[in-house]
Formats: sequence, structure tokens, C-alpha cells
Amino acid sequence: MKILKDILDKKKSTLLGVGPMSLNCVNATIEIANEKDIPLMMIASRRQIDCAYFGGGYVNNWSTEDYSSYVKKNDIKSNIILSRDHGGPYQNNSELENKLPLDQAMDCAKKSFEIDIINDFKIIHIDPSIDPSGELNTEEIISRLKELYIFCIETAKKNNKEIIIEIGTEEQSGGTNTLEELEYSLDSITEFCNQNKLQKPFFVVVQTGTKVMETKNIGIFEEVSKNFEASRIPKLIKLCDKYGIYMKQHNTDYLNDNFLSKHPSFGIHAANVAPEYGVAETKKILEILDHNNLKEIRDKFINLCLQSKKWVKWAIDADKLDDYQKTIICGHYSFSNPVFTQLKKDMAKEIHLDRSELDLILKDSVKKSILRYVKDFNLA
Repeated sequence: MKILKDILDKKKSTLLGVGPMSLNCVNATIEIANEKDIPLMMIASRRQIDCAYFGGGYVNNWSTEDYSSYVKKNDIKSNIILSRDHGGPYQNNSELENKLPLDQAMDCAKKSFEIDIINDFKIIHIDPSIDPSGELNTEEIISRLKELYIFCIETAKKNNKEIIIEIGTEEQSGGTNTLEELEYSLDSITEFCNQNKLQKPFFVVVQTGTKVMETKNIGIFEEVSKNFEASRIPKLIKLCDKYGIYMKQHNTDYLNDNFLSKHPSFGIHAANVAPEYGVAETKKILEILDHNNLKEIRDKFINLCLQSKKWVKWAIDADKLDDYQKTIICGHYSFSNPVFTQLKKDMAKEIHLDRSELDLILKDSVKKSILRYVKDFNLA
């Protein structure tokens, strides 16, 4: 996309992908993009938002169709770039839990991608790295990637839509890719695109040493950043440059400002942030409840979050986390639960605010977190 290329080629900046963790997070992102007049990528996973055919997602109970319509209606300056994050087979919980046969899971991924493209998602991240059987080898992943790549390009062409492709074939490990791993993948995909006369990927997800657990980044990125030029990351970026593909970093949450502000000079083209924004809103909710001594509502909210078990995937050592800490890392999963909706109404009533006034406070807490990255990435 020209607007992204212009920023990357003419301005020393790192593009930001914002995970749409809640309605307030979406509203905060739209406001920042319009107030600062900058493009922001909104990166929705299939668990967060999926098409109506698959029952939508946990964020505001939105389907892809409703989410896209809402964003386009409110994004006055058209600065939000709707993006699919981790699209692919088994990226929707039900496909993984039901252990669908591969052909059915691939059909589900294609259906999801088709609705994304029809509804003006501009960046399509193809990630076929999940499988019920466990780890896949590189050849299996690339084979699935190629099939979905052709499908997305042909679907966009058929519907007269412009898209760009992001490829990424593994979860962040906290370490870095080897040069051989990255070159093999880039070489394979570039050859495939040339043979089939397809546009090259715009982004490739590179392992830079980031990994989010609980409320911290436990990867090696900050450590290697202290002697960045001696690390492997500059070589990985140069390899991406060699193939004419921009490098994207995932799991950028919770990094220190000192290291975030170096991203543009490091040459990191784009970075995704998501859980940190959900945590910011959850912390503000608990802060308000504590400040106003609303113990009954606080306890009900914490119990709702604990029962969800969503904290399990983010825990380093669950035995060392108290109930408050578990709630902090998974509260956003319950924001669309009818039980929480009622708790929120009760909360607003107790502190003598309208729901809209309470949401304004919560939205501003998320906005502050997003603006940290906007500033550090030299976007505005």
C-alpha cells in the first residue's frame, strides 16, 4: 500500500499494528489515527473477530462484517488499515478443539479470508503454523501457505479489492530466527510468487526475541538491543531488504521506552502490540473499583475472569499468581460477557456516572498506552 511504503521509505518510523482488544480499544485507535492523521493497522485475530458464518469473536461479540462496518463508519479520515492477524487453518478455537480434518480446516480458513477481503481488510496475515497434531515441519507449513496465498490473491482480484500479504509461519519463541531459516522461507515464497506471477508479500514476521507472558516481555530482545549491531537482527533485516519485503515484529508489548524508541533507527519496519492494551483497560477497571470500595462488584469480576480460565495461556507459573494478577492478564476476554455488562452498569451507577462517561475513562487509559508506541515509533 502506497501510504505504508511512503512512511517506510521517506520517514524514519516503525509502523504500528494495534490489537482490537475491546470496543474501547477500537475507539481509542480510531481517535488517535484521526487526531494525529496517521495510518494505524488494526490487527484482528480469528479468535477476536471472525466472520458471522463462524459465530464472530470475543471482542464486542463482533463478526468481521459488523466490525468492518463499525470501523469504516467511524474512521472519518480513512486512516485505519483493517488487518487480519494470524489467519489460517485451526486459528479459530473450534477448528482446533474439534480437530477438523485438514481439508475442512483449510476451507474454513479460506471462507474467513474471503469475508475479510470482501469487507475491506487490506493486510492479510497468512499463518498456517497451527495443527492439532502438534508441530509441523517447514515444508508442510509452506505448502499450506502457498495454497492460501493463491486463494487470497485470486479472491481479491475477483472482488476488485486491493490487499497486501503478510507471511509468518511460527509463534514467537522469545529467540531469533536463524539466517538459514528466514532465507529458506523467503526464497521459497519469492520463487513461488515469480512462477505464478503473484505480488510478493509486503511483510514477513521475523523472530526478533520478543515473547509476551503475564505482563512482561520475556524474550531476549531488550538484551540483544543493548548491543544491537552485534546481534543477528540487523542481518535478518538486511535479508528482508534483499528480497524487497518489509520486516514485521510481533509481540512487542511491554518493552521499555528506551528500546521502543530505537525501533525506527534499528530498521524494524513494523511491530504489533495487543495484550498490553487489554491489560491497560482491565487495570483501570480494577483501580476504579478499588478506589470506590466496590468490593462486591470487584469480587464478581475477578470470579468471572478466573472461571474463564483465559489466564492459563499467559501464565509463566500459575501457582505464583494471585487472583488479581490472573484477572489483569485475562480480563479483556470477559468484556463482552453479559455478566460483565451488568457489572459495568452497576459500577457506573455506584460511582454516579453514565456508562458513556465510564467508557470515556476506560478508553483514555487504553489511548495512553497506544500513544506510547505512536511516540516511540516516530509516527507523530
